[in-house]
Amino acid sequence: MLFNSMVFIAGFLPVVLLGFFLLAATGRKRLAAVWLTLASLVFYGWWNPANVPLLLGSIVFNYVLAGQLLRTRSKALLIFGVAANLSLLLYFKYTGFLFGNINEAFGLGWTLQNITLPLAISFFTFQQIAYLVDTHDGEVVEHDFVNYCLFITFFPHLIAGPITHHREMLEQFRHGDNFRPQLVNLSIGASIFFMGLFKKVIMADPMGEKAAPVFAMAADGTMPALHEAWIGALSYTLQIYFDFSGYTDMAIGLGLLFGISLPANFNSPFKARNVIDYWSRWHMTLTRFLTSYIYNPIVLRITRRRMAAGLPMPKRGKMSLGTFCTVVAYPTVLTMFISGVWHGAGWQFVAFGLVHGFYLVVAHGWRAWKARRGWTVDSDRWVHRVPAVLLTFTCVVVAMVLFRAPSLTGALAVLGGMFGSSELPTQLAAQHLRSLTMIAALLAFVWSLPNIQQWMGHFRTALNAKPDLHWLQRRLPASAWQPSAVMGMGIGVLGFFALATAFSVAPSEFLYFQF
Repeated sequence: MLFNSMVFIAGFLPVVLLGFFLLAATGRKRLAAVWLTLASLVFYGWWNPANVPLLLGSIVFNYVLAGQLLRTRSKALLIFGVAANLSLLLYFKYTGFLFGNINEAFGLGWTLQNITLPLAISFFTFQQIAYLVDTHDGEVVEHDFVNYCLFITFFPHLIAGPITHHREMLEQFRHGDNFRPQLVNLSIGASIFFMGLFKKVIMADPMGEKAAPVFAMAADGTMPALHEAWIGALSYTLQIYFDFSGYTDMAIGLGLLFGISLPANFNSPFKARNVIDYWSRWHMTLTRFLTSYIYNPIVLRITRRRMAAGLPMPKRGKMSLGTFCTVVAYPTVLTMFISGVWHGAGWQFVAFGLVHGFYLVVAHGWRAWKARRGWTVDSDRWVHRVPAVLLTFTCVVVAMVLFRAPSLTGALAVLGGMFGSSELPTQLAAQHLRSLTMIAALLAFVWSLPNIQQWMGHFRTALNAKPDLHWLQRRLPASAWQPSAVMGMGIGVLGFFALATAFSVAPSEFLYFQF
């Protein structure tokens, strides 16, 4: 069941909302939580009911294990729990990839039955690993089965995030006020949902249609021409931008309909001035997880070893190359390698992670070099900001080719076309000019207009959202969202147009569903 499908918008959502309001409005908060959990299981099982026992088994296993960790704080038990979760993920997501490569390398002739990847396994596995680690570290203060089930299964974020943290979600479940129907939550939630739907069906899907032929050509071994390669790469980059941004908006809007604020997960990443800034804006909850549970523990272990060996601690502006490689570069590349592998089973995803690891090392190295020389730059001046944004965006586009291509060979074919290894065009066909015009229009939209958090900054939209005031709102305060009849009519028109488009064609999956 997809957020952009008729069965969800016209069937599932109204029924679940009605049942939730009837229970919550009469003070039966516990039953409202149970209702949402059962509805979320129905939502999850809509694709394949056979996956529901796997999800429930994972929930029960981790809940029981966390209860033991609350009492014993056993490190061995924690290692067992993390290993069990990762083993489940490894089996479903990477068995085919590993056996296929071993089979090809050694010519063993093995045959392996196709293993279907259960929906959302990466997301609910990461959430539960974080819960186990925090339980072991004494950070979990509530261990209630109903709330834990809702924390994991809550359907707005279950399939593709945001990756929620137990502290921010369980605290909301404890407060009865969050479960009471509130008009402001309904109006803001519906507005965000319909704007996300508009991004998905009006912006993302058409760009996907332009990108698909180019990557299909590369998959067949043909290197696209220079203009075709760049149209394909830019189209896919904008497709995944609006697809993931749209999904995030719809998830946050759905959460607000039920009085639950989900964490911010998307903050105009194409406005980033370096790749460090980019990863603080793109899939923010994944970056938070990788930083808290992978990067920071690696750095902490390295730092402790250096202290035990009597080695100097890194200081801003006084870091040697060896110290930088040990304390910054190595943890960064390893973390991004894990991020690449998490996104998919394929060498192109490994390359994607390593490329972004390289980007981040260069960005951190540039910062360290400037600090060492005492060089400060006013990055708010347009003469510095514009080139930085364009360079960062170009790096992101190159990496997105690895993210989209069905294989590393196909990715290299597209990259070869982008960097002039194929024929140069003598003139552009009308369809290519139309594609470039659409790409330019969408980039202007991305770079010039406020995002949802900025536009609705005076109201609660997402947890941890700290929107800076956009230049348009500073010059024209009336442009910000207000619960008014005019704004409602405007959102209604966009919503109607998006609904008409969504219901007129077969709904397309969100890109992050494959992870």
